[in-house]
Amino acid sequence: MPQGTLEVFLEYAKGLENTDFLSNMDPYVILTCRTQEQKSSVQTDKGSNPKWNENFIFNVSEGVNELRLKIMDSDSMSADDIVGEVTITLDDLFKAGSIPPTSYNVVKDDRYCGEIRVGLIFKRQERRERGMEEDFGGWKESRCID
Repeated sequence: MPQGTLEVFLEYAKGLENTDFLSNMDPYVILTCRTQEQKSSVQTDKGSNPKWNENFIFNVSEGVNELRLKIMDSDSMSADDIVGEVTITLDDLFKAGSIPPTSYNVVKDDRYCGEIRVGLIFKRQERRERGMEEDFGGWKESRCID
C-alpha cells in the first residue's frame, strides 16, 4: 500500500439540487480521507453552481483507498442540509500519480444531484532502506573521547 500525500484540488460544482426554498443555498464540502477531515469555505449565496478553487492535503498511509466528499448547505437558523455525496476510489490515482480535474456525480439517496469537479495528485513517500545508525549519526560521525 502506498504512503505519501494526497493533494485535492476542489474546483467547482454544477447543477446541485438547491435545498433552500426561498433563497440560494450556501454550499461547502467536507472532505474525508480515512480519519482525516477538512472543510472547504462556505460559498455564501452561490446556489447550485458554487466555485471553490481550493487545495487540500491529506497524509496517506496503510489502508487508505478512497476520498469522500460530502456537499452541505450551510444554514444559520437550523442544522446544515446534506446536498449529496461522492466517493472517489484512489487505486487508479496510486498507479498514475495524478488525475486531472474530473467531474464526479453527486448522489443522495441513490439519486443524481449534480456534479463536482476535483483534481487529484498523489506524491509517494520514499521509504528509507537505510539502517538506523545512519539516521542517528552512525559510526562515521562518532569519535573517541579520551
